[in-house]
Amino acid sequence: MGARYVLDGRPIYMSIKGVVFDVTTGKEFYGKGAPYNALVGKDSTRAVAKMSLDPADLTHDTTGLSENQLQSLETIFKGTYKAKYPIVGYTNRRLLNEDGSPNRDFKPEDEPDFTIKYDL
Repeated sequence: MGARYVLDGRPIYMSIKGVVFDVTTGKEFYGKGAPYNALVGKDSTRAVAKMSLDPADLTHDTTGLSENQLQSLETIFKGTYKAKYPIVGYTNRRLLNEDGSPNRDFKPEDEPDFTIKYDL
């Protein structure tokens, strides 16, 4: 198997701001037993903004974050995740409206850095 498959033959995914990244190449940070493994497999937007691994922060919810935390989130989102890791999908927060109906305005192909991968 290729180098990107490290956990039982599966890639390592995490989400920030509703964007799912393949962070497998960062397995030393995100793999089993690694320092940021708690962020894997969920939308960890709040945790990234707060630079926190507290289980209560492992959520998409940004309610109550300070302006500095929101700016930090945006810097890390663009400068680290979008710059280093491939986008492999989007969470329902991007694909659906609050009422659960499809977000017809969201078009993944129009998102920056979107590429379709067929190697799974």
